[in-house]
Amino acid sequence: MEALSQVLTGALGPFGPIIAVGAVGLILILATVVLMLKQRDDPLDKLKRSQTEKTKTKENRKEKLRRASANEKLAKYKSFLEPQNEEELSSLRLKLMQAGYQSRDAVRAFHLAQMLLGIIGLILGVSYFLMVLSPNGATTQDTLMYILGPGAAGYLLPKYWVTRRVETRKEEITAGFPDSLDMMLVCVEAGQSLDQAINRVAGELRASYPALADEFQIVAYEMKAGKDKSQVLNDMGERCGVQDVSSFVTVLIQSTSFGTSISDALRVYASEMRDKRVMRAEEAANKLPTKMTLATMMLTVPPLLIILVGPSVHNITQIGQ
Repeated sequence: MEALSQVLTGALGPFGPIIAVGAVGLILILATVVLMLKQRDDPLDKLKRSQTEKTKTKENRKEKLRRASANEKLAKYKSFLEPQNEEELSSLRLKLMQAGYQSRDAVRAFHLAQMLLGIIGLILGVSYFLMVLSPNGATTQDTLMYILGPGAAGYLLPKYWVTRRVETRKEEITAGFPDSLDMMLVCVEAGQSLDQAINRVAGELRASYPALADEFQIVAYEMKAGKDKSQVLNDMGERCGVQDVSSFVTVLIQSTSFGTSISDALRVYASEMRDKRVMRAEEAANKLPTKMTLATMMLTVPPLLIILVGPSVHNITQIGQ
């Protein structure tokens, strides 16, 4: 072991043994991932699945296979790609739905992306450290930064992407919601039902606000499928994660429960949403001078000082010489 340690130290520097151990661990991780991907199904699982399929009709069996084909590979590793805590799993699934990822495999794909990007970042960090930098003169801090830094960045990249998607989607829904209420009010007053109005609004908003159009389209499909209207609207409020939409859902549910006119509720709430949009625009306009003050001072004051004080400083230096 001492001879091997000396060889590694002479070839890779003082951190040669640590780098060698890290490389061996990385190879073992990659080998484990490859073996997991190539893992065959348990014969007992195949037998149980075949017996279960025999009890079903041909159409149901085709439908089951069609649904399972998209996530069959990921389902094998759900214990690795899904949080075991039910609360954490529900929270992550809700966040992914708010980001626009409605698939059942969104949680598994998210954790798979974290794992793959973390491994790729670790490989790139090790390669850059060995090929570009000099391991001989590197400190422990530099070694950890250049090797573990890219891996940590790759692991956190999907989380940052989802967070940005959630914020962007909420802004888009907030911006387009007043217009959708106005169009819905016009449709309801024209004699259409709430289901027809939501479906029409979803088609009209597709070009301008696709995220909001997707949410209305999901609501229209669920209502058409026979799901309870209150539950459908509550699900929409949770998926959007916007306070205006949640308040709108509460107004519609109360209007349906008390038997009041939906058009009157829509008219009052649409007027409030237009007022809130105007107030948000005024708030953004009032914040603008404050934000511009720092930039104005940084870009205007230094050149002005150079112009005013520069000649005096030059004359003083000339007199001193």
